[in-house]
Amino acid sequence: MERKPVKVSIIGAGAVGSAVAFSIATQRLAAEIAIIDVNNEKAEGEAMDISHGLVTMGSMDIHAGTYEDVKDSDLTIVTAGVGRKPGETRLDLAARNVVIARSIVKELVKQQPAGPVMVVSNPVDVITYVMHKEGGLPHVFGTGTVLDSARFRYLLSEKTGADIRNIHGFTAGEHGESQFAVWSSVHVSGMRLDSFCAKRGIVLDKEEILRDTVTSGAQVIKRKGVTNYAIAAVVAELTNTVLKNRGSIFSVTSVLDDYYGIGDVAISVPSFVGASGVSGYLPYDFTGEELDQLRHSAKQIREFMNTLSL
Repeated sequence: MERKPVKVSIIGAGAVGSAVAFSIATQRLAAEIAIIDVNNEKAEGEAMDISHGLVTMGSMDIHAGTYEDVKDSDLTIVTAGVGRKPGETRLDLAARNVVIARSIVKELVKQQPAGPVMVVSNPVDVITYVMHKEGGLPHVFGTGTVLDSARFRYLLSEKTGADIRNIHGFTAGEHGESQFAVWSSVHVSGMRLDSFCAKRGIVLDKEEILRDTVTSGAQVIKRKGVTNYAIAAVVAELTNTVLKNRGSIFSVTSVLDDYYGIGDVAISVPSFVGASGVSGYLPYDFTGEELDQLRHSAKQIREFMNTLSL
């Protein structure tokens, strides 16, 4: 049977959406990329700009699209949303982006996406919950703490001097202030982090590393106004995982149902990611303290969503 060309739709042609489209194109992950935005001219411009570089990437159909494109897309990526304005609270931002998410959900429900929906828009845990619960879309997940985990590994690499490719570990919970580092997961080339540091004479300030992980995005925004390249790289990696049905484990966010007693909330836990989005969860061997932190993070998100009447 002839295999149909891979198609990805990206909703949102802003700094993140355009960077995602570029990253997917340069890695040649799809034969067709549809960029959908309320500002169709902006979407057209982004598609044209990337297409002008196809001589280095190979043949692809990159174009401005409509919501009808999601019908036959193997993956739909939602990046649309607004950034926080000066003096605006996190709650204000969430309320504004929930309105945008609901408008997108209505369109997606009309079209019934062929493949899973990956949410990138912030606050990603809240938007993922809204799209899954209110839209009834079955295969919705968000990037969650995958980017935070990448930042975490980068900072550990900087502090230990070890190649980032040899450092493994992740953060979990909210993509935000209540997330936590799963220190029990961290190892360097198979060696537990504490043992590695002891043998190398390295003293780590774990609280500082976690604090820098959580505030990394804010530090980038302070300097350039937006974070878009690292998240685009992360989204491309997740896209590759979905399209190739790898079943890789990532700390993505999705609506949980009795994960260590946690339910009716979207937070990041180790999840199997493939062609259907999240196909299952890894019951990770958290320490007692880590489980407490996970439940605390879930409680914080639930209380925040209650203020939004979700």
